[in-house]
Amino acid sequence: MDVLNEAFVWLNDPLNWTGRRGVLALTVDHLQVSAVAVLLALVVALPLGLWLGHRGRGATVGVVVANTTRALPTLALLMLLAASGYFGNGATAVACAVFAVPPVLANAVTGVAGVDPAARDAARGLGMSPARVLRSVEIPNAVPLVAAGIRTGAVQVLATVPLAALVGGTSLGTVVVTGFGTQRYGQALAGGLLVAALCLLVEGVLALVERAVTPAGLRSRDRAATGRRARRRTTPARATAVAEPAVTGSNGRSRAS
Repeated sequence: MDVLNEAFVWLNDPLNWTGRRGVLALTVDHLQVSAVAVLLALVVALPLGLWLGHRGRGATVGVVVANTTRALPTLALLMLLAASGYFGNGATAVACAVFAVPPVLANAVTGVAGVDPAARDAARGLGMSPARVLRSVEIPNAVPLVAAGIRTGAVQVLATVPLAALVGGTSLGTVVVTGFGTQRYGQALAGGLLVAALCLLVEGVLALVERAVTPAGLRSRDRAATGRRARRRTTPARATAVAEPAVTGSNGRSRAS
């Protein structure tokens, strides 16, 4: 409880929120590094994922290769970059971009490959070229999954950027590392709470953006499908009528029980 109280005292101190090493400045740096990392991941993974999903061949191999990057810890990659003389926020952005590639790539491939084949056939029947089919049919239908992959990658990056403080970068992780270095564990806890709050905030904002970019037709279809599933779960099973057995009287005739 002492550590928790120290964390709240640290957070309530206005001096910790201002200045070059204050929470506000560190939050700006944290968001900037995260934005650069996500943009790098999008530049690499999004076009590749859309192309693999459109081709329908090699998608599995591409996703497997991308997922192997998850086996490489981001901290280890940061140490490798630092050993090569690459420090600071730039190294953190590169390492986090590698970490963000798998969800973006996998969702882009799955979203495009999962488009209804009838929609593709109809587009080809109208004389659309393969590029136009991808642009006008496949990508709009894949938007929900692609947006979900970007949201997942962005939140993962936000949660990983605090490692920048270990290689000379600046982020909210600076609060955590400084707290541990000076044995002020309340400050370290306060930094962790700030990182968690930032991740939740960005997650909520990106969820709203994901909903906004999803075409209205897809939202209506999803609502209708959800409503049908809910009705199936709540509708009681029809009772099966069971005939009452006839009772035979002493004269051999049947009579009602």
